[in-house]
Amino acid sequence: MSENLDKSHINEAGESKPDSEQGLEGALERSDEALQKKVKSDSPSPQRVGRPHSSPPRLVTVEELLETAKGVTNMALAHEIVVNGDFRINAVELAEGSLEKRVKEIVHKAFWDCLSVQLSEDPPTYDHAIKLVGEIKETLLSFLLPGHTRLRDQITEVLDLDLIKQEAENGALDIAKLAEFIIGMMGTLCAPARDEEVKKLKDIKEIVPLFRAIFSVLDLMKVDMANFAITSIRPHLMQQSVEYERKKFQEVLEKQPNSLDFVTQWLEEASNDLLTQKYKHALPAGGGAAGSGDAAVLSPASVQNYAYLKLLKWDHFRRPFPETVLMDQSRFQELQLQLEQLVILGSVLLVTLSTAAPGISGHADFAEKLKMTVKILLTDMRLPSFRLEDALTSIGEKVCLEVSGCLSLCGSPPFSINKEAALKGQVQALASPDDPIRRIVESRVFTFLETHLASGHQKLLPTVPGGLGPIQKELEEVAVKFVRLVNYNKMVFCPYYDAILGKLLLRS
Repeated sequence: MSENLDKSHINEAGESKPDSEQGLEGALERSDEALQKKVKSDSPSPQRVGRPHSSPPRLVTVEELLETAKGVTNMALAHEIVVNGDFRINAVELAEGSLEKRVKEIVHKAFWDCLSVQLSEDPPTYDHAIKLVGEIKETLLSFLLPGHTRLRDQITEVLDLDLIKQEAENGALDIAKLAEFIIGMMGTLCAPARDEEVKKLKDIKEIVPLFRAIFSVLDLMKVDMANFAITSIRPHLMQQSVEYERKKFQEVLEKQPNSLDFVTQWLEEASNDLLTQKYKHALPAGGGAAGSGDAAVLSPASVQNYAYLKLLKWDHFRRPFPETVLMDQSRFQELQLQLEQLVILGSVLLVTLSTAAPGISGHADFAEKLKMTVKILLTDMRLPSFRLEDALTSIGEKVCLEVSGCLSLCGSPPFSINKEAALKGQVQALASPDDPIRRIVESRVFTFLETHLASGHQKLLPTVPGGLGPIQKELEEVAVKFVRLVNYNKMVFCPYYDAILGKLLLRS
């Protein structure tokens, strides 16, 4: 393997996507939260939804609990790497003014001051400096791939600590030359994102500040290499992760036999909802008996699909989340929020383009500009302080200004006061979940997701329902994330779902 080719592989770490909001710490925190929820769920609470007891509760030892926590943590990390294509390990940054940061600064200052004193002695003492060179050597060697034979030989030869000690004892050590070699090797091994930082090292002439800067850049390179390793193992981990997660969940299930209670409740609700819908559709116009004997027959696949769609309208504050998807609860919450924003966005665009003059509604540039304007005004929708009514009031005003401006540019008659008032009223009415336009848009959005989910692993997306054309791109992006997440979870937990649905559907 050529070293240039290896260099390009290493550089991939620096070309990755922006930092994921759910990094390593997030994965561990979610696994801990999931475990805490399971522990708390066994104790009664007046605010909890009643737990269906499929098996009697039992006491667990501290050792069993810790072992379970370890299994959940490992499973969460593997799941995060496989499901989240943007997963990255981030450099640890201590909070400004925190005790940890102050202690770290004091210790580091003491160390570098000691090094400065040693190097300023006559003759200089290199004990600390040699130790630093040894640490740098081990770090550089850790960055090498198996094919980096020549680079490994160079590092081992130039950073030979025994030889460096002899040179120091004989007053022949050229510490600046060693630093130059180290910087050159860092430039060879670093990701493109670090090229500028490595280049700046050459401008530092004093030894102590130079070594401090070298270690700072090496820390960043360690993070890059870790993320490169994750990128490299993801395809291999994907092949093993389904069996691994299923095995880990089974271990949790053996220690906590009631770990499928909420899943059972979730699937049972989905099947009951579908049965109710099918019975209604099977009734003739007169309201008599069902017209077809098998009109209410459900398939396990349709129940699972509908159950996953229900997660996109879940009340996360009042209802416990199904155990099998606990690690993805934050993802489903994020998808739920994105869909809520899309429904409002699509509703505003549908109302505006329907009310505006035909010449404007068919103007692609105007529709795109209007969409971006409304999206900006809905950006804060994820914040607790966000009030949809206030936002829609501002959106109504802005939409009317945009329509009036476009009409003026097109030479069309101006927007009348009555039409402007009607449009503002329709936009403000979208704050209610029962608004007819909003309900139509939401129904079509979920129909699109349901169709895409039912289409299996087909690469072609289904046709976007009428009226959703302006938000087609955003809707398809959400649909792809949703279906990928659901299909992976199905692969992992299908034996448990099949067993539960086998009993539920047999009863129905």
